[in-house]
Amino acid sequence: MKIFGIILIILGVLALVYQGIQYTTREKILDIGSIKLSADTKKTIPLPPIVGGVALVAGIVLIVLDRKKT
Repeated sequence: MKIFGIILIILGVLALVYQGIQYTTREKILDIGSIKLSADTKKTIPLPPIVGGVALVAGIVLIVLDRKKT
């Protein structure tokens, strides 16, 4: 339970810092015979700050509860 709490804290901090997952895709723009043109586009999956906050608080709660058990 303690390890899961630490993982949640790390994920929560990362979600608050980066506020999204960014990735790159390659799209074909033009494909005529031997002429091929493509472009890289960056896309972002936004993560609301509330997700990071909830993960952070949940991780802290799990660590506190684990300490009370032992």
